[in-house]
Amino acid sequence: MNHEASRARSKRTCVEIEESRAWMGFYRRVGQDPVMAAEVMAQLEADPLMKRNHLALYLCCKQSLRTHKATAARNRRIGQFVRWLFHGVFVAPALALRQVLRQGGDIAVECLPPTANEPAATQVKRLKKAPEFAQAQSSFEVQGPVPKDVPSATSGELSKPNAVPQTA
Repeated sequence: MNHEASRARSKRTCVEIEESRAWMGFYRRVGQDPVMAAEVMAQLEADPLMKRNHLALYLCCKQSLRTHKATAARNRRIGQFVRWLFHGVFVAPALALRQVLRQGGDIAVECLPPTANEPAATQVKRLKKAPEFAQAQSSFEVQGPVPKDVPSATSGELSKPNAVPQTA
């Protein structure tokens, strides 16, 4: 009887053998492919009998999806850190340099020593208020127009301030 039971068990059909190979392939692939794990899990959830028969495969699919989700979250954190680091190392110093150069002119002007008051300017202001100077300025303004024997710059004869008049 023992011999008959083992013989009956070994006489599986080709379809059953291929079916078991396919299930074994699913066990191997769901650990590496989250898309396949999601599809197999959806199929197993649709049929409770198949889910009960292949509970280990269902659990492998769930674990694969959790692992994939954790890996994606880790990759997002690493990417965020790399972007932050790149910004801190390259972008922020460039922006700071641009800001410093933009303010450089104002800073350079502020670094210059203060200008001393011109003594002649204060003397001119004081003299304008003096009555003798006011009288001399009014007599100068009353004198009249420029004499005609001196050529004017608007007549076109002397267009340059240091030009010498030409005589024919």
